[in-house]
Formats: sequence, C-alpha cells, structure tokens
Amino acid sequence: MPLSLYLHIPFCSTRCSYCDFNTYAGIEDRIPAYVDALLAEVRAVAAGLRGAEAPTEVHTIFFGGGTPSLLPSVSLRALMAALRQEFEVAPDVEVTLEANPGTVTARRLESLARLGVNRLSLGGQSASPAELALLGRTHSFADVVQSVRAARDAGFANINVDWILGLPHQTLASWLTTLDRAIELRTEHLSVYSLSLEYGTPMRAWVMRGLVSAPDPDRGADMYEATAERLREAGFVQYEISNWARSRLGARPDLPVEEATFACRHNLQYWRNRPYLGFGAGAHGSALGWRYSNVLSPDGYVRAVARLQASRPPMGPAVATTVPSSPSDSMSETMFLGLRLTGEGVGADGFSRRFGRSMDAVYGAELRRLAGEGLIEWAPDRVRLTARGRLLGNRVFEAFV
Repeated sequence: MPLSLYLHIPFCSTRCSYCDFNTYAGIEDRIPAYVDALLAEVRAVAAGLRGAEAPTEVHTIFFGGGTPSLLPSVSLRALMAALRQEFEVAPDVEVTLEANPGTVTARRLESLARLGVNRLSLGGQSASPAELALLGRTHSFADVVQSVRAARDAGFANINVDWILGLPHQTLASWLTTLDRAIELRTEHLSVYSLSLEYGTPMRAWVMRGLVSAPDPDRGADMYEATAERLREAGFVQYEISNWARSRLGARPDLPVEEATFACRHNLQYWRNRPYLGFGAGAHGSALGWRYSNVLSPDGYVRAVARLQASRPPMGPAVATTVPSSPSDSMSETMFLGLRLTGEGVGADGFSRRFGRSMDAVYGAELRRLAGEGLIEWAPDRVRLTARGRLLGNRVFEAFV
C-alpha cells in the first residue's frame, strides 16, 4: 500500500486569531536550519524503512503549516529532490502546497509548478472584509481572486480554497454571499469548516471575555445545510463532511472518488486509515503499526534531528510520542475516520478483508443503535452518515472511540 508524506512548515508572517495549529510568527530566520533538519529527517526515516524492508512507495506529498509558501524556492527544490531520491515517488504523485492569498506572485507560482507542485490550497476563509479582520487575516477577497488567476496562468489545474462558516456575528445571508463568491472562482475543490473555539486562541479568549459573541450552533447548522444544497446545485460532489470537489471531465461516476472527482488524494489517505509519514515539528504519522508525533518546538525539533538518535521505523530522530496501534485500535480508527467520507463511508468487504471480522460482529450493537437514531445508513455493502448524522458527526464517532 503506497505511503503519503506530510511535511510541516510551522512558519507564518502573522498568527490568525482562530488558529491552534503548531505555527509560529516572526521566526523566519530559523527557516534555513529548519529545512536542513527536514532533509536530515527525511533521509533518516527513509534509511530506517529500507533497513526494515518496509515499503517506500509514495503517491501523495503535502506541504502544510503554517505557511509553506514562505519557504524559498531553493529550499522546496532541495526537499522535493530529497523525497524523490529517498522514496519511490509515483509518476502521477499529488503534491499539495498551502499558501496564503496575496503572498504568492505569478513568478513564484510558476516556480512551484516547475518544482512539481500540482495542487495549490489557498486559505480564503471569507469574502467579507470585517470577517477577515476578525479572523486576523491580512489578505482581501481581491487577493484570493488574484491568486487563483495567477495560479491558473502558471498552469495549476487543481486548486482548493478553504472557507470558514459559523463566525461570531455572521448571518446566513453573509455566509451565502461568501459561498457564492467562492463558487464564482471555479476552483476544483472547496473545504468548508465550521469555526471551532480552541483553547489558547485569541478568538476563544475574546468570546470568554464577552468581547465578541459566541458562535450560534443552530445558525451554523443552517449554514452547513445551505452550503451542501448550494454546492450540489453548483455541480460539486460532497465526498467528506467538510470537503467538496468538482467532477473530472468525462469521468464515470462509478469510479473511486479520487478518479471521478478532484477529491484530495492525500486527505483520503487519512480518512481511509492508510499509512502516512509526518516530517517536521509537531508532525504526526501512522505506519507499520505505530502512531507517533514529533517534537513541537521548531528549535527543539532542529536540535533533536541533529542528535540523530536511533529510532524504530517509521519514526525518525525527532519523535516525541509513540503509541502502538493494536487491531482493536485500527478497527476503531477505520470506523470513525471512514465515516467522515459522506459517500463512501466504510465498506463492509474492505473492513472484513482488512481485519478478518465483519463490522456486524465487531460493532453490531453500536451500528443498530445509530441506525435507529437516524444517524447512519447501514446497508449490506457499507455504513455511512445520514444528512442528520453529518450535523451530529461527533456523536456518531464517539461510538467507536
């Protein structure tokens, strides 16, 4: 089974008010040392896999963050060269890079395309100036439009833009205005996330202190349902709770979703509970029966890699936590991750082949209860969420944790 590779780039020019990712603003001077550490970790992990005679085939690569587009072209070139040298990278590999609108010039996008990046993911978030200011975003919607146009001119045929609904003070009408403008961009993919007030973020602190109103969950649910309907009418296929993709020209609808649409192949690897390796500060991985995460601090990560201490594949020298994944754990993860896939769900035959037991034998009681509550559809060939279940996904997932 081919691997997916995730490389975490923790640098940002500014930190957004809602963000709880492992990101840091104002330390761009650490980029050269950090890239050197990434290169060393890639080589160490690949050597460990080869020594263990473990598979090294790769079909997706994802540069996430943070703001990966802050890396100089020379750094990205070195990283891509190392990945191709150390792993068996598929000719049709999907290479995604996240970028902030307004920060990537036409020339920069042309350089990214030449380096092999073939999927661009932009953080649009909103078309409203007031909402962008609340989120701490430094771009305008005009920057989003310009970035998409420049990416098209550079040859990108697979573009995603992220959006956020359920913001404080946001109305259904204002959200639908953003959504309509998002549709007008004609990108191949949209990710639409509900705002989550995470601990340690300025947004949560503002809400707790009464400086801004708390998001209204009922209004957020109305926005989500309206989103699904509006995007269906616009020709998008919802394949995951928060993700929609356009169909590929001439593709048969009975093909796997990644072949029939512009679904993100890298993220499908996660939701199908298939193996992936994480590189960089705070990156997570799951392969060879282990789940693991790296040291969070960029400086700590650089120091850990420099020591090149021995580690067990698939982990590298900067590993901080390791958890063995038992068959029971893997079955549980396959259920609550796979149920995020709104069309595919969890297939009965695939589950049985993978674990040697049927879903009914392992989770029959939970499945019958959830079906009785109208949260899942349980057919002979698969289990998937109902429309109501998509709104109450966490309640469904908890049944398998």
